[in-house]
Amino acid sequence: MAAATEQAKRAEAAAADWLRWDRNPKTIEIVKQMVAKGNTEELQRCFGSRMEFGTAGLRAAMGAGTSQMNDLTIIQTTQGFCRYLEKSCSDLKKKGVVIGFDARAHPSSGGSSKRFARLAAAAFISQGVPVYLFSSIVPTPFVPYTVTHLKLSAGIMVTASHNPKQDNGYKVYWGNGAQIISPHDKGIAQAIEENLEPWPQAWEDSVVEKNPLLHDPFPSINKDYFKDIQRHCFYRNLNKETKLKFVHTSVHGVGHEFVQSAFKAFDFSPPFAVPEQKEPDPEFPTVKYPNPEEGKGVLTLSFALAEKVGARIVLANDPDADRLAVAEKQESGEWKVFSGNELGALLGWWIFTCWKNQNPDPGAVKDVYMLSSTVSSKILRAIALKEGFHFEETLTGFKWMGNRAKQLGDQGKSVLFAFEEAIGYMCSPVVLDKDGVSAAVITAEMATLLATKNLSLSQQLKAVYNEYGCHTTKASYFICYDQKTIKGLFERLRHYDGKDTYPKTCGRFSVSGVRDLTTGYDSNQPDKKAVLPTSKSSQMITFTFSNGGVATMRTSGTEPKIKYYAELCAPPGNSDFEKLKKELDELVSAIEKDFFEPEKNKLQAKPE
Repeated sequence: MAAATEQAKRAEAAAADWLRWDRNPKTIEIVKQMVAKGNTEELQRCFGSRMEFGTAGLRAAMGAGTSQMNDLTIIQTTQGFCRYLEKSCSDLKKKGVVIGFDARAHPSSGGSSKRFARLAAAAFISQGVPVYLFSSIVPTPFVPYTVTHLKLSAGIMVTASHNPKQDNGYKVYWGNGAQIISPHDKGIAQAIEENLEPWPQAWEDSVVEKNPLLHDPFPSINKDYFKDIQRHCFYRNLNKETKLKFVHTSVHGVGHEFVQSAFKAFDFSPPFAVPEQKEPDPEFPTVKYPNPEEGKGVLTLSFALAEKVGARIVLANDPDADRLAVAEKQESGEWKVFSGNELGALLGWWIFTCWKNQNPDPGAVKDVYMLSSTVSSKILRAIALKEGFHFEETLTGFKWMGNRAKQLGDQGKSVLFAFEEAIGYMCSPVVLDKDGVSAAVITAEMATLLATKNLSLSQQLKAVYNEYGCHTTKASYFICYDQKTIKGLFERLRHYDGKDTYPKTCGRFSVSGVRDLTTGYDSNQPDKKAVLPTSKSSQMITFTFSNGGVATMRTSGTEPKIKYYAELCAPPGNSDFEKLKKELDELVSAIEKDFFEPEKNKLQAKPE
C-alpha cells in the first residue's frame, strides 16, 4: 500500500512539473483535467514512468505525460541527446545533425512527426548546432544515408514505422551512419534525465525559420541517393523493355514518390500505385495494421489492382519505407506472399550472382561478407559455404548489422547484403540500415531477368533451395501485456527440471543445445559462455534440436509480443520440402504447447 501511495505521489509531482513546463495547449488541457478530476489511474498511466530511451530510441503512443510522445518529451529527449553529442563529438558544431520525419499525426494531442522534427531542430539550433532538416516527409533510409553522405555527427528520424496509428517514435543514428548501440543509449538516457527543464528558447520553433544554421537536404539527397543506388542496376536494357508489370503500395506511408523515383533510376516504367493507399494518411484508413509483414490482409487492395492491370508481382513498403514485402501470383491463380526469409534467400542469391558476374577473379571472394540476424534463416550461411564468401550472424536488429557492416567496410571488406526475417534488407552499403526503397527496385530487376528465362520468383526460390539446401522456417508471436507473466515463462524454461536446468525434450523432439542470451549461457561452447553479446533487459533463448531444428523465443523491444522463430535445414539435394515442412509444423506445435503454455499464461495468439 505504501509503495502505491509513493507511486501516486511521484506521478502527481511529475504532473506538477509538466504543467510548469508544457506549452502545448492541448496536452496542458488534458493534464489539467486529469489533476482536477483526481484521476489517479490516468495520472499513473501518463506520469508513472518515463518512456525508456533504448537502442531503438523512443517508441510510444502520442499523448500527454512523460510516458508518451508529445512536444515536451521530444524537447527533453533532444536536449539530452544534444548534451550527449556535445560531450562525445568535438566537431558537432561544424558537422551538425540531420532530422527526418514521416506523415504521422495525432490531432487530439496536437502531436505530429513534422512538429516533433521542428522542435528537435529548434533545440539543436538554439545551441549553435547546424541542422539538416528535411522540408518534406522522407523514407527512414534517407536519414542514415544523409549522415554518411554529408559526414554528419548524428541523425534523427521521427517515425513509428509500421506501429498502430496512435504511436510515434524517435530513432537515432550515430555518426557512423548506423543506429546507436550500447553504451550510447544509456549515455543519452542519462543526459535526458539531466536536462528535463526546457531551455529558454525550447518552445520557439520559429528560430528554425531563415536561420543560417538550418539547411534543407531534400533537393540534393533526393538526387544523390538515386544516383548512388544505380550502382546496383545491371540490366538497364532489359528493364527498359520488360513486359513485366509491378504493383506498388506504400500503405498510406511515405514510400510512393521514392519508389517511383527508384524505378525511374533503373529505367523501368513506373509501377502501378494502389490509388487508395498512395497518399500519406496518418489514419491508415484501409488497413487494420499498417504492417505488410502481417501478410495478405494488408495486400488486399494491391491484389485487386494487380488482377485489374495484369501484374504478377506486388511490392509493398511499410509506412516509413524501410521494409519490403513481396507477393507473386502463382500458376494456380493464388497469391504467394514471400516470408522475410524467402526474400532474403532470393536477394542474397541475386546480389551474390551479380557481384560474381562483375568480379571474375576467384580470389576476390575472400573479402566478401553477408550478414543476417540470429533469428533469421541460415540460408546465407549455406550459400557462403558453397560459394566461398564470409557469413556472420549478429544479434536481432539492424543496429547490430549496420554497425558490423561499418566495421567490416572500414577494414576494406565488402558487405554485399544483410537481412532480417522481419522483411528488412540492406542491399546497398550506402545505407547502413534496412532500406525498402532500394530493395523494391532491386527485386524488380531480379524478377525482370528471371522472366527472360521464363522463371518466376517462386521457381527461382526452389532452385536456390535445391542448390544450397532446403531451409524451411516458421515465425509467429503471442501477445502478452503482463511483464510478470513473460518473465515467469522464461524463468520456467531456465529451471525446468530443477534449478539451472533447461528442457531436454519438447514433444517427441530431443533438445541437443541451448543458448540463453539473457544469462549468457551456451551449452555448445567449451566454457558454456555465449559468443554473441548478452542483455539482461530482454529475454532470448535458442534451442537446437537433434533433428537439425533451431528455435528462438524472444521478447520484442517495441511491442507487447513474445516472438518465436523456428527453422529446419536439409543438406543440398535433399529437397523433400513437404516432409520437412510437416516436421517443422509439428516441432512448432510442441514449442507452443510445452514452452509457451498459452492457456495457463493467458497469451493471445497472433490475430489472423
